[in-house]
Amino acid sequence: KEKEKIALGLKQKDASPWENIETKYPVGSIHEAEVVNIMSYGAFCKLEPGVEGLVHISEMSWTKRINHPSEVVAVGQKVRVKVLDINKEKQEISLGMKQVEENPWERVAEKYPPGSVVKGKVRNIANYGAFVEIEEGIDGLLHVSDLSWTKKIGHPSEMLKKGEEIQAVVLSVDQEKQRIALGLKQMTEDPWITVIPEQYRPGMVVKGHVTKIANFGVFVELAPQLEGLLHISEISDQKIEKPEDVLKVGQEVEVKILRVDSDERKIGLSLKRAQWAAEEERREQARAERAERRGLRGGLEGGEQSTGLGDLRLGR
Repeated sequence: KEKEKIALGLKQKDASPWENIETKYPVGSIHEAEVVNIMSYGAFCKLEPGVEGLVHISEMSWTKRINHPSEVVAVGQKVRVKVLDINKEKQEISLGMKQVEENPWERVAEKYPPGSVVKGKVRNIANYGAFVEIEEGIDGLLHVSDLSWTKKIGHPSEMLKKGEEIQAVVLSVDQEKQRIALGLKQMTEDPWITVIPEQYRPGMVVKGHVTKIANFGVFVELAPQLEGLLHISEISDQKIEKPEDVLKVGQEVEVKILRVDSDERKIGLSLKRAQWAAEEERREQARAERAERRGLRGGLEGGEQSTGLGDLRLGR
């Protein structure tokens, strides 16, 4: 009899508030709740005595980057929440705060149609591109391939700085994936369509500066943000193991344009062919000078090209 015990419960005097929870707080319904506890992953909100729900940190805002829920809510604060899910067995309710507000991404496609120009601040830079904030919480990706029509860019930081304000063109909007593609080079006309092919034609000899050296050749800047490739096989008549054995970054070179590919956006250059052309020009000049000297001698001796003095001799 000593071990015989009777367990009593006080809460059982009243009906459990979870008994008809789905009826009282159906999924999709909106209610006012009080923040009672804040954790790193979210905030617990009291719907009524004995009934609390969790607003996960990811359900607090559509656009704000929240590191801790305390940035948005405080204990004792009244908030409007939407019931997202109910697990009656575990007595858990998932709540959302952002769902009671309009999702700004729903009007992004209307607000920023492709082709429109937007202003934004460079928020973050990665090796594949830069994220540009065009309004609070709305970022567009400026891919590295859309930074310049002509310049070979290894990393976006070569052209952009974090915190810098820029203008860009909206290329596309994916509302479902919440992505906006931006372009910087599209702010100007593509020079590869007409300007470059007109100014740089195969056979021309032009000057440039070595900007980068690779194992397969060197890049030569012909104009600001316009580079051509001087392949290692086009550097010299002699076999070259490394381009840096012959050329240095910053060195001025005279090169011959071999080809201009507007589709591939490439210009092929040759140093040795430019040197051949220069040598041929020097030979032509030397031949012309020799011919001119022969012409002068012939005139003094009464040759075929003579005028004046030769005629005087014939008249004697």
